[in-house]
Amino acid sequence: MDSIEKLNEALAYIEEHLDEEIDYSRAAQMALCSEYHFKRIFLFLSGVNLTEYIRRRRLTLAAIDLKESDMRIIDVAVKYGYGSADSFSRAFHLLHGILPSEARNKNIQIKAYPKMTFQLSIKGGYEMNYRIIEKEAFKIVGLKKRVPLIFNGVNPEIAKMYESLTSDMIEELKALSDIEPSGFISASANFSEGRMEEKGELDHYIGVASSMKEVTAFEELRVDAGTWAIFEAIGPFPETLQNIWGRIYAEWFPSSGYEAVEGPELLWNESKDTSNPKYRSEIWIPVRKRKIAK
Repeated sequence: MDSIEKLNEALAYIEEHLDEEIDYSRAAQMALCSEYHFKRIFLFLSGVNLTEYIRRRRLTLAAIDLKESDMRIIDVAVKYGYGSADSFSRAFHLLHGILPSEARNKNIQIKAYPKMTFQLSIKGGYEMNYRIIEKEAFKIVGLKKRVPLIFNGVNPEIAKMYESLTSDMIEELKALSDIEPSGFISASANFSEGRMEEKGELDHYIGVASSMKEVTAFEELRVDAGTWAIFEAIGPFPETLQNIWGRIYAEWFPSSGYEAVEGPELLWNESKDTSNPKYRSEIWIPVRKRKIAK
């Protein structure tokens, strides 16, 4: 519950600063997580990305200002972060369906997007299988590519990476796989800005986990020693996997006593044949025990 309270404190901070620049890193600190994970948890809990939520809240308050005060339209626009009356008018019309000048009319309807708060709701019937392990430092060895972030469906750029693997590459990488998770894995790291609006990019690796010191033929991602939460996903691919990924942030983190830390997220799949209705995957996320607020 402490995690939910901290998330709501971060939301209260955002609400208090809607008429000025919002420090996302400070909000994330209040929520006891990184900026990336704060935005990700917000998305999975609310169903809307944080940038869009803030936009709707600002335009809701802007409509109230126009209706209940004598402020000029340009002054309201600047108050809520718009650089021109034109950009403000476009955004206002997109949400409310009317122009800012029409909002002053007595009988005109405007839309309201209420302030959001989070509550933890425990729902039965949807178990999550996971384990916690401690792991020494290791590296991921294999192919690397900067790819667009896609939340749903198959990422075509990642699919091309798999297609580029030759039989010789596969055999070389198998020989380097000497620690868990065994076999081929994927890793996502170095997320760019805009990632929670599905506009960003990330470094994607396809390879193996290795403890070998000298590897020169492939790209390497060094991973620090630490604690890992490992989640099992069994079902149609990729829908089941993406559902579990969302539930990790929306359900597990707020109630688990753990928080995500900086590091790559790993994915292990049991085989290339994803047509199996009981296809099995594992999601590996670096975590640490959450500090208890005093």
